[in-house]
Amino acid sequence: MLKTILKDDHGGQLLLSLLLVVGFTIPALNLLVPQGHFLHVETYTITLLGKYLTYALLALAVDLVWGYLGILSLGHGAFFALGGYAMGMYLMRQIGDRGVYGDPVLPDFMVFLNWKELPWFWHGFDMFWFACLMVVLVPGVLAWGFGSLAFRSRVSGVYLSIMTQAMTFALMLAFFRNEMGFGGNNGLTDFKDLLGFSLQSDSTRIALFVASVVALIAGYLICRAVISSRLGKIAVATRDAESRVRFIGYNVDQFKLWIFVLSAVLAGIAGALYVPQVGIINPGEFAPLNSIEIVVWVALGGRATLFGAIVGALLINYAKSWFTIEFPEVWLFALGSLFVLATLFLPKGITGLFSDSLFVKSSRKEAAL
Repeated sequence: MLKTILKDDHGGQLLLSLLLVVGFTIPALNLLVPQGHFLHVETYTITLLGKYLTYALLALAVDLVWGYLGILSLGHGAFFALGGYAMGMYLMRQIGDRGVYGDPVLPDFMVFLNWKELPWFWHGFDMFWFACLMVVLVPGVLAWGFGSLAFRSRVSGVYLSIMTQAMTFALMLAFFRNEMGFGGNNGLTDFKDLLGFSLQSDSTRIALFVASVVALIAGYLICRAVISSRLGKIAVATRDAESRVRFIGYNVDQFKLWIFVLSAVLAGIAGALYVPQVGIINPGEFAPLNSIEIVVWVALGGRATLFGAIVGALLINYAKSWFTIEFPEVWLFALGSLFVLATLFLPKGITGLFSDSLFVKSSRKEAAL
């Protein structure tokens, strides 16, 4: 089964191998190598790498719909944030009476705002399984509702992109309001535990990093399974010639909808893994700029390759961390320049450049024979 999914996917095979090596090596270098040794990996670095991996999973979700369906979604930041809020609500409920105000039920921001009782939509988030269900269900249901209306109405192209961004912007404005019950502009923070384990401990940080590696590998295999199947072939045909696919008799709207929902669910899972590692979730995650930045990751790495989206997310976020430390005032200009240069000189992204080189080499070998 696995061989069938990864057949002819040399880039994916290499990437998954590297992820497995990293998933074992990085924790070992933290736990087994003493501090001060040049091979020791700090816990902070592991947390930073874990954050990058959640971004890679988010980029993978975007590439699934943009690369293989032709839907340029500028709203996946919303699905990411909703998954993050679902996990953040669970983490807030775990604080209990250890908060600033000592209320065993109400989070600190609700006590501060003089709320008398827990809102109905917070019930159940004291249970981990319920929070995990909401991480998947909330982004999935939103994507299903939005996609059902948009695809049935035959909205496509730039109009669909604008609608996804408008949805994200509307959610950002809503979550900024204190009366919504999600912490307002401060969001949710000051988390203590996850499943009874302190989020400040090295072992928990390592476990979250490993969980991010596993989620990224699983997400990649799921996406590869989809695009290798009949569903994926129809998706690519829809991207290239939707009217012809409709004429043949396929229900294009349903195919587009289910891939869009799967992509939203993957983005929500990425958000849920992101929140305990960074320690906060606020409405800023809904910002339209974030969704545009995700598209840049995919474009630079290589659209419609899956592994290229992962490479792009990892490279750009590493560059972002470096730029924001060394040259914080020019990061946005650097990001814009990267997108322009990639569009002009790397239309297939970084991975496309290497694949073209390999193709040229193989062609020369065949010609020589």
